[in-house]
Order: sequence, then C-alpha cells, then structure tokens
Amino acid sequence: MTESWFGQRRRRQLQRFLQKGKLTILCLFLTIIVLRGNLGAGKFGTPETDIEEIRETFSFYRKRVEPRRVLEEAETIKNDDASASGNNYATFDINNMFVDEEGDDIKPDPNKPYSLGPKISDWDEQRADWLKRNPNFSNFIGPNKPRVLLVTGSAPKPCENPVGDHYLLKSIKNKIDYCRLHGIELFYNMALLDAEMAGFWAKLPLIRKLLLSHPEVEFLWWMDSDAMFTDMAYEVPWERYKDRNFVMHGWNEMVYDEKNWIGLNTGSFLLRNCQWSLDILDAWAPMGPKGKVRDEAGKVLTSALKGRPVFEADDQSAMVYLLVTEKDKWAEKVYLENHYYLHGYWGILVDKYEEMMENYHPGLGDHRWPLVTHFVGCKPCGKFGDYPVERCLKQMDRAFNFGDNQILQMYGFTHKSLASRRVKRTRNETSNPLEVKDDLGLLHPAFKAVKFYAVVFTLDLELPFPFLSFPVPLPPPLVGEITFQSGLGSE
Repeated sequence: MTESWFGQRRRRQLQRFLQKGKLTILCLFLTIIVLRGNLGAGKFGTPETDIEEIRETFSFYRKRVEPRRVLEEAETIKNDDASASGNNYATFDINNMFVDEEGDDIKPDPNKPYSLGPKISDWDEQRADWLKRNPNFSNFIGPNKPRVLLVTGSAPKPCENPVGDHYLLKSIKNKIDYCRLHGIELFYNMALLDAEMAGFWAKLPLIRKLLLSHPEVEFLWWMDSDAMFTDMAYEVPWERYKDRNFVMHGWNEMVYDEKNWIGLNTGSFLLRNCQWSLDILDAWAPMGPKGKVRDEAGKVLTSALKGRPVFEADDQSAMVYLLVTEKDKWAEKVYLENHYYLHGYWGILVDKYEEMMENYHPGLGDHRWPLVTHFVGCKPCGKFGDYPVERCLKQMDRAFNFGDNQILQMYGFTHKSLASRRVKRTRNETSNPLEVKDDLGLLHPAFKAVKFYAVVFTLDLELPFPFLSFPVPLPPPLVGEITFQSGLGSE
C-alpha cells in the first residue's frame, strides 16, 4: 500500500502533474491578458471600469448575432436621411422643376391672319446663290442621292406617363440606326418654337426654320416620335421624286375623289427645300393657331371631309382640305406614295411580323416588310390614348425589336423573341471577322457611301525642262478652263 502511494512510479506521475499545472496556469494568465486587451479592459482603469467595458463589449457582440435586423435599421435611417437631404429620386417630384416662367410672349394681333414668318418669294434664287458660293456643301451627295435631314422631336418636359420616356428613347435609337445606315442627317427637337402652333401644328414652324437655315439640305424628312423604322435595308426611291416636292403616304382617289380625311398621313413625309414648299407651308399654317381659330377651322374640316370626327383642326385634315380645294395649285408637285409604307398603320402590321420573317426579307418596304410602322393613337407619352395601354406598349416593343434585329444580325446577335429584351448569339466568333458574310448588306451599304463628284483637270505645264512636264490635278472647286503659258515665272 505504502509503495503504491509513495513509490517511484507515483512520484513521476506527481511531477508530470505539477509540470502540466504550471503550463496550464501560464496559459490561463496569457489568456486573461489577451481577453482584457480585446474586450476593452486592461487600460489601467479600476476593476469596476473594466467590468463595465466588458459588459458593453459583450452587448455589441450580441447585436452582431442579428445582422439582418441591424442592416435593415441602418437602411431605414439611411433612407430617411436621404429623403430629408433630397437624394431620393423615388420621392422627388420632377414636376417641381418644370414650372414654366411667366410668359412675356408677344400676343399676335387677332385681326391679322397668322403667318409663319416674313414672306419670302425668291428662296430658289437665294438658295442657288448660296450653293454656288459654298461648293463643299452640295445638296446631292451622290447620283440621285439627295442630302436628307430627318426631323423628329418630343415635348420639352417629361412624359405625363413615366414609361413614355423609355419608348421615346427606343424610338430615337431606332431612327439613329436607320439614318446612320443611309447617310441621313438627323435633327431632334425639344423646343416649342411658336406657342400658337402647339400640338399637331408644332412641326410647321420648325420645318420652315430648318429649310431656311440649311440650304444644303435637298429633302427634309419629317417623322413623328411614335413612328419607327421597321425595314432598315430599304432605300427611298429618290429618283421617283425628281419632279415632285412633297411626298406623303396616301391614295389619290381617297383624297381627290372621296375627300376622305385619312386619305393621306402627315406623320411621315418628305418635303423638298424650295420656294414651292415655303408657299405650301404658308397656305397650310393659317388653320393652326390654338384657340378660336383652330376650333372654327375644325368645324370647317369636319363638314368638308368624309368621315372626320368633330374636333379641332389638325394638320392632316388641313392638308387634305388644301389639296381638295386648291388641287390645280398644288397637286402637280405632290406625290401620294402607296408603293411602299412611308407610313404604315401599326394595327394591320404588328401581328404579321413573324409571318414576314418566315416568308420575306428586309429591303421590300411594303406590306411584306414595312419601311415604317406608325403607332397612331397610342400616345405613349400622354396619360390617355385611343387604344389599350398594354397592347400599345407590347406592340411597340415588338416593332422596335423587329427593326433592331436587322441591326443586331450584322454583329451576330438577335432578340430571343420579338417580345424579349434579351438577345442570343446567331453565329460563332471567328479569327477572320472581315470574311463574315453580311447577309443584308447593311455593314457597308452602297447607298450609305457619300460620294462627291467633281471635274478634275489635267494640265500639261510647259516648263523649260521637258522632262519636268507632268499632269497636275486641280481641287474640285476649280471649274472651267485654265491656260498656263510657257516660261519660268509665268502663269
């Protein structure tokens, strides 16, 4: 028994226990030091202070157990601060920024007929002289290829319907694509140039101002903001209009025979830059001033034109009325186009896009693949339209994607469907990208190339040294015969 308690084996066990105990005490001591440092104690304060700091530290760690609640509280505080400081777009009323100043516009004399501006009677002469003096700004950029300015626009303030601005963006993107492919310049307007000509009529003062400011432009192409190009490959047959000044989508029999107010459409038209165009604008405008003039003119139009509802005078009805009542004066220079869709009513086109894609191809421009799809009556920028909002917006998306597919395919993509914003690849990447076939011919279309043709003279300079005789090309602006005399220093 004594040996088992005080034997050599027992002594070794006791020694190991003491050694481990010393190590344990040392580790405990170091742990306490570390904890005091991490938990905020150990700052040579009183024990009571240390205990209080430790309690606060553990309270902080308990809060971290609920990170979601803490983050939500922080986000709430952040949002409240943002709202108070005006950083929150969701709560900001944009209408506060668009309060029009008190107008000091000069009121027109009600006893005088409305005019777009001073009467001009020699515009053709003025323009011809300007073009002669500025040969670098030709009104034709190639054979039968006039210089064209496409004009569109929207109101100077945000849409009443917020989503309308998104569709305006899609619409202008669509027009930019077409103009880029066809070498057409584009002007986007957001200013009401004449307060008397608001609404339907706002385009007339703008068109006149652009014609007079850009004599180098041969044709101005007006297009409403709710119209989209849906045939990116179609080139307007400019040669067809060499003897015409005004091109609108329409039918002669509906206008001249039936006097139908929808016999033509003024949402997309071509107008030549000439004196005749200024004259017809002057004849067109007097029904446009808002108020009593427009209301009374609306009654005249409703009584004179077939099928027209009762409402104030609009530019389309006024044009039909002008052509009907003054046919001898204007009809000869007006071309009512129906061989392709310079304007295509969306209601008869959008549901056939898939059929078109299956059976036809871009470049036709007509009912098989319309050049323009016009969303008449949808009014996406307003609060109310003539058709269900959902139908209009869905079909506008389809029309945009239908046209956009013709752009994306050049780069190997297409929309997953006409209703989808997402795209998918249609071809694999290659190490020889310039050899990829351009199926629609839109990457480098022939009608986009801007070509200036000029006479180049070859002069044989007779110098004292015959071996220095060489042909000299002169720059394009030099036109006519130039004679060089022999001899040094002579011209």
